[in-house]
Amino acid sequence: MIFLDESGFSLVSPLKSTWAPRGQTPTIRTRLEHNARLNLIGALGVTPAGRQVKLHVQSYRNAIRGEQVIRFLKQLLKQITGRIVLLWDKHPIHRRRLVKDFLAAHSRMQVYEFPTSAPELNPTEWVWAQLKAYTANSAPHDAAELRANVFAGIARSRGSKRRLWACIFASELPWQR
Repeated sequence: MIFLDESGFSLVSPLKSTWAPRGQTPTIRTRLEHNARLNLIGALGVTPAGRQVKLHVQSYRNAIRGEQVIRFLKQLLKQITGRIVLLWDKHPIHRRRLVKDFLAAHSRMQVYEFPTSAPELNPTEWVWAQLKAYTANSAPHDAAELRANVFAGIARSRGSKRRLWACIFASELPWQR
């Protein structure tokens, strides 16, 4: 079973609470380069018996379109043997004719959609939450530093099966532990 989702990161990192000496407001300086973004497409995969969990991620500097979704799905087909049950949201790029044609040509992939406005059901949303918490308050100076910070967070999540399982169990899907 594969849970797929997209997310984006920019130089303006999310803010978390912090501390500072009384009377000294903490500040984070950042550059406003609106085009310095990192867009991710990711999938959290769980084996049929629920014994293993794995994170698959691809990054893009530009907006994710149907072509990038297909490239990612091709990579999943190469890495995963057997039938793939894919669950994703109702994002417009998933409904593109190009993507639908690709899925129709690959019967190994069976696709289901989450209900509209139900991100709490998708465990990959919790992966993004972990990454945004990891990169919060980082204020990268350029796109290279942003990429390094995000991929350090990905490596941290990938390297911890406990973190990945926490994403599965945090979702509101009915899992048996």
